[in-house]
Amino acid sequence: MKKSICLVALFISLISFAFAQKVKPTLTILNIDSKGLPMDPSQLGNLTRIEVDKLDTFDVTDRYDVMYLIDKNKLNITNCYGKMCLLEIGNTIKTNYMLSGSVELYGQTIIATFRLINVANGSVEKTSIEEYIDVPTELQQIIGCSIKRMFGKPVNDDLWNKLTKRNDYESALNNPTKNKVNLSGPRFGYAFMFGKEADVFSASNESGGYNTYPSAFQFGYQFEKQYLNEGNFQALVEFIPMITGVDHQLFIPSLTFLNGFRNNKRGWEIGIGPTFSILKRIDGGEVNGKFYTSDQLFTMGVKDYTKTSKLDNRGSLSLNSALIIAIGRTLKSGKLNIPVNIWASLPNSDGWRIGISLGYNGKK
Repeated sequence: MKKSICLVALFISLISFAFAQKVKPTLTILNIDSKGLPMDPSQLGNLTRIEVDKLDTFDVTDRYDVMYLIDKNKLNITNCYGKMCLLEIGNTIKTNYMLSGSVELYGQTIIATFRLINVANGSVEKTSIEEYIDVPTELQQIIGCSIKRMFGKPVNDDLWNKLTKRNDYESALNNPTKNKVNLSGPRFGYAFMFGKEADVFSASNESGGYNTYPSAFQFGYQFEKQYLNEGNFQALVEFIPMITGVDHQLFIPSLTFLNGFRNNKRGWEIGIGPTFSILKRIDGGEVNGKFYTSDQLFTMGVKDYTKTSKLDNRGSLSLNSALIIAIGRTLKSGKLNIPVNIWASLPNSDGWRIGISLGYNGKK
């Protein structure tokens, strides 16, 4: 008999404990003060109510129930943001906690302040003060981050950086009104030639070469336009006019068009596109494995040969093309951007190139 009574008592205790665990303290949110922002206090209060409800920590009073209680008790909640006013209303509507605060714009900074008030003992249990960059279109994200940090919940690091760090990589989140990413600026670097092009640079002047090393300094300017800026990626097109070979007393102009993607989170980017350069070429053909110009072949009386064109310092200026693949990363130091890229041209009949380029610009 005693054993049965103990089992019944234990069963009742377990049920009571389980029921007690499901009961959450009630929390009421009225208005959140708003200054310099496109939302009024009532709208900010509704957003805060939604974000607190997501935590599943409190029994948050529904906004329609809040309106009902205000009307029923004939309460005036206009400018009710202070502790004394909130305690008075909290005791009237019989809630365990009141949460209030403000979201205000100061210059280019949004400051979000929240306070959790225990109605029973009249104390402020938690306070949160966070600073964000001026992104009024992301007020719900701002409030959500503040509420999570206030109650010790994890916040996505990438989202937090986008909302709080002015010099973070640009995205649609922290630059919602901008249509482009401005990383345009000077570029300089070094290119290394391989294949037939390297042979021409190394050959003597008499044989149509440049009598120099198959590598050259480059400098120019990059213009870029971003046409897609969503999630973790930006899509952009780049226009890069360059001058190559001034260190060898050469003037080789080129223009490169790249289309690619940049990662907003880490600054990595990749692009592919054509490059066009102006170099001297000459027509001729091979006889017994040796190349002769058209004039030389005419003098020699050779008529039966396959006509070809090759890079040659004795020729005339000609437009040359190749396909380039580039990969790089933008390093950041405050407002200074430092793009670093490694690129390579795909092999063609003239050979191929690899190179590295650096640049800089200040974020505007």
